[in-house]
Amino acid sequence: MTTADGARHAEKMKARKAHQDKIVAERQAEKGLLIVHTGKGKGKSTAAFGMAMRAIAHGMKVGVVQFIKGPWESGERDLLRKFPEQVEVHAMGEGFTWETQDRERDIRAAREAWEMSKRFISDPDIRLVILDELNIVLRYDYLDLDEVLAAIAARPADTHVVVTGRNAKEPLIEAADLVTEMTQVKHPFRDGVKAQAGIEF
Repeated sequence: MTTADGARHAEKMKARKAHQDKIVAERQAEKGLLIVHTGKGKGKSTAAFGMAMRAIAHGMKVGVVQFIKGPWESGERDLLRKFPEQVEVHAMGEGFTWETQDRERDIRAAREAWEMSKRFISDPDIRLVILDELNIVLRYDYLDLDEVLAAIAARPADTHVVVTGRNAKEPLIEAADLVTEMTQVKHPFRDGVKAQAGIEF
């Protein structure tokens, strides 16, 4: 790189920094966010649990409800339970729906999980609520979407709610402040590689 190239690059970065600083200075509002992680790609729950760890590091209290994942152990659940003063974790699903093959049983499990979710959402001491795989429950109409949206909308002003799972419904997307769609480009399962500890669970 020549001296002239270096100078042009420095000027470009200086202008970009000034632009970014202006944007940051103009955005000073804080509020509890509704965040949706959806799509067919891996990482929806992983991203949510990463946010939980970040919240814990800031001294916040966290409530987690796993709607679909059953009572078997997982790394993220084991880790969060090491912070009992800050985190409540409830895995209330009974496995994926194609394993139970019993709609009424699934609805009962979803209702039980939702009752716990409402307690977390309305508790002003809990700053982050993760509703893991709630989108799956809503997709199969195990819960009333309007009831869910109303409860989330009525939460304390600084409470963040994260909803994960494929096939997020459009009204939830419209209500959300932040929506990320995970896209699957490649996955080792297609090559015969099973789910592995530390990666999938």
